[in-house]
Amino acid sequence: MQKNKNWLLAAALSTPLLTQAAEPASCDVVRLADVGWTDLVVTNAVTRVLLSDLGYRTKTMQLSVPETYQALRYNNVDVFLDTWMPSSEEGIRPYLDDGSVELLAVNLEGAKYTLAVNQAAYEGGLKDFADIAKFKDQLGGKIYGIEPGNSGNKSIQQMIGKNAFGLGDFKLVESSEDNMILHVKRAEHIKKWAVFLGWEPHPMNNQLSMHYLSGGDDYFGPNLGGATVYTSVRKGYSEECPNIGRLLKNLRFSLQMENDLMEALLNQNTNPRREAKAWLKANPQIRAQWLQGVTRRDGSVADMPSSDGKKP
Repeated sequence: MQKNKNWLLAAALSTPLLTQAAEPASCDVVRLADVGWTDLVVTNAVTRVLLSDLGYRTKTMQLSVPETYQALRYNNVDVFLDTWMPSSEEGIRPYLDDGSVELLAVNLEGAKYTLAVNQAAYEGGLKDFADIAKFKDQLGGKIYGIEPGNSGNKSIQQMIGKNAFGLGDFKLVESSEDNMILHVKRAEHIKKWAVFLGWEPHPMNNQLSMHYLSGGDDYFGPNLGGATVYTSVRKGYSEECPNIGRLLKNLRFSLQMENDLMEALLNQNTNPRREAKAWLKANPQIRAQWLQGVTRRDGSVADMPSSDGKKP
């Protein structure tokens, strides 16, 4: 009987600790925005695998960039892993100012984002933003961007609207990331010129003979649109769900990691989850760093199986 009493006492004492450690029910499902960019597809996939291993459920929501910040403001999305700064400054500033969206942590440094040209254009002398207008005929008067509402497209449209660099007569062609790259590949094949939005990390840097243009600092920032990528969350999310917040703050990606995962997705018959699992299995030290101070959903120690079901 005494043994049973001791067991009941221990259980009673431990129950409040577990209750304290566990997060509220609102943290059960982590909602991530997906705006269709390949780098975000792979970082979302890695994050979702980690969260699943920790006992959380996840959901991705297909949105444009403007819709993403609106969804964060109105508590329809929790996390956006791909806020590129400073190029996203104009789009996100109203939400940062009213406090409805928070920049939680830097997850990638050393990225770049600006206009680029293919090999034919570069060899023909198009090497700077100031050169673009001189070659209007060769370019067909077009600059190729990605999806409507994107910050890079807005920068291009600003240049056209202000006739910056003499681009007032140019047309911005808005499309998807895949279609833009396909156009550049076709142009390269027939030795036609193309000017388009380019960025790194992305496999386009390996797939295309591309060159970034100098001279765009006023619109894309210095160092060829040098960018820092942030994890954005809805207001108060890391306080409401502190365990998830710790994980998100720990996540630091690299250019090489993202390039490799994106290359696998675009050039092999695979899917994001499979590649994310394989990468985590092959990089246990990085996985361990990301899980520092993080527990499972129920508050227990995050000493869990790796993605192949075996102990790391």
